Amino acid sequence: MNQNISSRRAFGVAALAGGSLMLSASVYGQTAGKMLSKKDLSALVASAKTAEDHRKLAGHYRAVAAQHEAEAKQHTELAAKYKANPTGTEQKHPNAPDTASHCLTYAEHCRNAAKVMSEMAAMHEEMAKHAK
Repeated sequence: MNQNISSRRAFGVAALAGGSLMLSASVYGQTAGKMLSKKDLSALVASAKTAEDHRKLAGHYRAVAAQHEAEAKQHTELAAKYKANPTGTEQKHPNAPDTASHCLTYAEHCRNAAKVMSEMAAMHEEMAKHAK
């Protein structure tokens, strides 16, 4: 029965996380810019010359940065939940997927990725200023 409760709790946290991420990505994506498909991104990176091209790329990178920020926020919140309701896994298997330390590590990774994407957006915004 203890295993069953733990499984239900893990499923509940995962469901909450998934829903939260989809909502956050949707909200952030609307304000940050439009994400491009992999094909469109690849083509635009290879051929960007105009100010509009670079603005599209900047918008894409801002949207990706916002998505990473949303994931970082979500995983920071999950870490707090794991700390408040520990499973015992943290001591036996540090940084396992169902631990606070794993969530904090992933949140930091997401914040770093968001920073890089924001820098890419700024670079393309600057390139748009100098393009025709």
